[in-house]
Amino acid sequence: MERFFDEELKQLHKKLKNMAQLVEESILRSIDSLKNRDKKLADKVIDEDRIIDELEIDIDESCLELIALRQPVAYDLRFIATVMKITVDLERIADLAVDIAQRVLELVDKPLLKPLIDIPKLSQLAQDMVKSAIDSFIDQDTELAKKVCLSDQEADRLRDLVQDELINDYMSKDPQTVSRAIPLLLIARHLERICDHATNIAEDVIYMVKAKVVKHHLEKLKENNEK
Repeated sequence: MERFFDEELKQLHKKLKNMAQLVEESILRSIDSLKNRDKKLADKVIDEDRIIDELEIDIDESCLELIALRQPVAYDLRFIATVMKITVDLERIADLAVDIAQRVLELVDKPLLKPLIDIPKLSQLAQDMVKSAIDSFIDQDTELAKKVCLSDQEADRLRDLVQDELINDYMSKDPQTVSRAIPLLLIARHLERICDHATNIAEDVIYMVKAKVVKHHLEKLKENNEK
């Protein structure tokens, strides 16, 4: 029975990795659609979101079945609970990639307001944070998870740079730029929210591995890094 349960946990692990890979691809495609002003790619992100939604439901059902039938305790229970929480964050990240793709569709037929500088930086940070958060789960690497959590402040900084530039240098000076600036403002916000969800995943990994709650306690991570 124990060996069978271990195999079930491995299958759950595999499903989550598959979902994470699809989500990472969705983020990348949404940003590529912005950089290349590619309507077809934006549409693809929107259309394929249903696959990720279906995976979330499948994983949730598997988790609930394991809890009901196997009655796991200690680490195994934390593992299953963490998987359920991570799938929620992954699904929301995928939704944010869809939101970005929808903003791209609003921009695709309009002249680009300005060269994209900070948004690609924020996009790369978001992709790196999501990948690192998932890698920290796969490898049970709490040090990597801590780095993800501590990167969230940089995401906030980049979002603020985008907002300040668009509002102060464009929208406030020329009202005609508003229709092109607002989608970019929203894209920056969507990317920053992706970073927030990556942080959630990393915090859950730390709890899963160490049974230690760091959510809402960033100072604990900073103190540990300074030691």
